[in-house]
Amino acid sequence: MSYVRTFLPWIVFAVIPSTQWQWGALAALVAALAVTVQQRREGAGFDALIIEIGSAVFFAALAGIAFADPASAVHGYSAALSSAILALIAAVSLLIGRPFTLGIAKRTTPPEVWGLRPFVRANTVITTVWTAAFALTAGVLALLARAGQGHSTAATAVQAAGFVVPMLFTSRYVASLQTKAGAR
Repeated sequence: MSYVRTFLPWIVFAVIPSTQWQWGALAALVAALAVTVQQRREGAGFDALIIEIGSAVFFAALAGIAFADPASAVHGYSAALSSAILALIAAVSLLIGRPFTLGIAKRTTPPEVWGLRPFVRANTVITTVWTAAFALTAGVLALLARAGQGHSTAATAVQAAGFVVPMLFTSRYVASLQTKAGAR
């Protein structure tokens, strides 16, 4: 459930018709800010809000572009750009040694586990899968946009798969690790 909340701004942006992309970007910005504020009030640390904060920055910039020039060439590539930004945020979190999933996992994991090497390694693997999914999604969406299909049914299916596949991997991978840990 926390992944849905984390990616809520991107979901909001995806479901608003692309012809209204400026309003979609603004609604996604509002969602990103609301989710960030709500999670901070619930005690989430900034390490658990890497995607949310990156989302707010991205959608603020995109809304600015969209309202300044609704016919901007950015519009055709906005879906690809969205996935590319998520890939960048996730990759940077890996490069700085703070996989974005680590903060999310800490919400449901006892504090005594947080510093353990297997916990950090598991989140590095999970974040790597999310990063790869975002990057692959961005590439496919860029190809679709180049073909004039950036906001087509196919693009929507690619975007959905870009979230669903890593979510399924995460839940199955965590279940597998828990099963192995329980067997010991």
